[in-house]
Amino acid sequence: MRNKKVFGLSMDQRSHRRRLVIAAYTLLAVLVAGGWVLDRFRTTGLYIYFAAFFINYFVFGGYGPYGLVRPFTGTAPRQAIPRSLVEVQLNLAGIRPAPETADSRNDERELRIRDRVHYQAYQWICGLLALLWLVAMSENGKSSFIPAAVLPVLLYLIVLPGILLAVTLPQAIILWTEPDMEMEPEESAPATTLHSAR
Repeated sequence: MRNKKVFGLSMDQRSHRRRLVIAAYTLLAVLVAGGWVLDRFRTTGLYIYFAAFFINYFVFGGYGPYGLVRPFTGTAPRQAIPRSLVEVQLNLAGIRPAPETADSRNDERELRIRDRVHYQAYQWICGLLALLWLVAMSENGKSSFIPAAVLPVLLYLIVLPGILLAVTLPQAIILWTEPDMEMEPEESAPATTLHSAR
């Protein structure tokens, strides 16, 4: 995980990351409720998905070069287009520079965490898919135990949250469970180490 600030707040402490996860899922829940009320996700569903994608890409991380969680692939980011010194100083283009290559590489511990959280997220997604299968089976059977008017509502209310969870859950688990990050040693620390070595 990276040492970064989100909206000016340091994410070194687990409590701050947990508040961020709660805020992100609260926002997505409000968007889902609003989208359902507005047009039953006919148009708003796509925008809600893109909101989750934006949260993942720029805040949570994991599937892109930005965010708190290093890219799960561990590959280095593409090289940024070189810009003139003046443009960099003024940031006229408004383009964020790509992260350093070392900032994208995962160590063995991070790879183990990645695998574990994807397994945990997979269990939730499988549960939602099983629920979706039961609802679809009801529609396909001779005797439907779900009224025909309720069936589309259930399908929409299972599918979209399932997609949102599939996109965001592994990173959310990492942000929720990782302990507080250790502070960088102060500049005076190496001097005391050299002094004690003598």
